[in-house]
Amino acid sequence: MTLRDAASLLPRERFAAALERKPLRGRVPHFELVFFLTMEAFGKVHPHHRNYHQWDQMEEQERQRHRVDMADLYIATCERFEQDAILLHPNPGREDEIFRLVDLIREKSGDRYFLMLHGDATYSLPSGKHMMEFVEQLADEPEKMKANAAQMVRDRLSFAARMKDHGGLDGFALCADYCFNSGPFLSPDMFGEFVTPYLAELTRGYRDMGYYVVKHTDGNIMPILDQLAQTRPHALHSLDPQGGVDIAEVKRRYGRDLCLIGNVNCGLLDTGTDAECVESARYALKHGMPGGGYIFSTSNCVYTGMRLARYELILDVWRREGVA
Repeated sequence: MTLRDAASLLPRERFAAALERKPLRGRVPHFELVFFLTMEAFGKVHPHHRNYHQWDQMEEQERQRHRVDMADLYIATCERFEQDAILLHPNPGREDEIFRLVDLIREKSGDRYFLMLHGDATYSLPSGKHMMEFVEQLADEPEKMKANAAQMVRDRLSFAARMKDHGGLDGFALCADYCFNSGPFLSPDMFGEFVTPYLAELTRGYRDMGYYVVKHTDGNIMPILDQLAQTRPHALHSLDPQGGVDIAEVKRRYGRDLCLIGNVNCGLLDTGTDAECVESARYALKHGMPGGGYIFSTSNCVYTGMRLARYELILDVWRREGVA
């Protein structure tokens, strides 16, 4: 397979090439699921954290200023931190506003960046408040829960089709979390009954429409790794080392089938030493890069409370050593 020079490609093209596991010459792509440190970096609240309960009371001119500000902030984040893709958090999350935000970013940046939306429709790890209710429903009403799972997939694919008609979007990030650090919330058998078939149907539907699919879940995914791979996403994120996920092992087992994203230890970025952070970034690059199909990223996101200097530290490692 011919090597392509990463520097000659647009960020969107680099990102797509990595998702397709095409070998690249030069620096591997970079992406963060979310970059929440917009106040520290730019003096602005992240779009996801903005309160727009009075949106309908605003004049259209004021709403448009908010839209433009959000679009500008996403683009500025990519430019400053050399990210290749944007996972949008439309706020408000109404369909018409999603379309407007996608259009604004495309208008301002053209095809430069790879654009994604959240797109999961599978059962995720329930909150503590609803955990007992959820497991009781699985035990007492399994067919009803499966019917609900199927309907959630149909609804999500219906939206994806409307988004396809509108244009401008490259893919979906499937952000239902399934695992604790100790392992999956559902046993592998139950996961195979209540999640895997619907995740496979959702992924297949997206791919049939021409979208890319990135499957995200934190925690120890190893007991369900085979099932996740069988649903055929283009990529797995976050490969959480705090859950005991070793990128070298995942690469060995599925590097020919899946692009891998992540594995730089978020916990160390908070509580570790600089040397430990550097070593985590180096480990992810060393074991993720060979043969292509790797995108540099933290093992979750750049979340509120993380020191910006720590994120910039691992970016320095990526700039120096993330070169194929």
